[in-house]
Amino acid sequence: MHEVSIAESLIRILEEEMRPFGDAKLEGIKVRVGELSGVIADALYFAFEVCSRGTVADGAQLEIEEIPAKGFCNFCKKEFRLEVPFLVCPMCGTPDIEILSGRELEIDHLEIDDGS
Repeated sequence: MHEVSIAESLIRILEEEMRPFGDAKLEGIKVRVGELSGVIADALYFAFEVCSRGTVADGAQLEIEEIPAKGFCNFCKKEFRLEVPFLVCPMCGTPDIEILSGRELEIDHLEIDDGS
């Protein structure tokens, strides 16, 4: 389950990002996860909960925004929802497409309580 590795990496990033805030408490974190990233949201929630114990992220609320896979056909010039695992244009059937979204795995924002 690579979600554990992702959760551990996420926590390392959070520890680095929280350092300038001193004793401020990390309340929440929102991450964006694309449909094509291979990340299973429920597994990431679980891994984050377990891995965050005793860290700066302990008790922080994880929010995951799941991003659908979208593509653009270079032949018929249409944007469409990608049907995984079939990476072809649903209108004309060509594989000459560009992936517009669905590969994301990124931190969107943090919620920090600095006591003020």
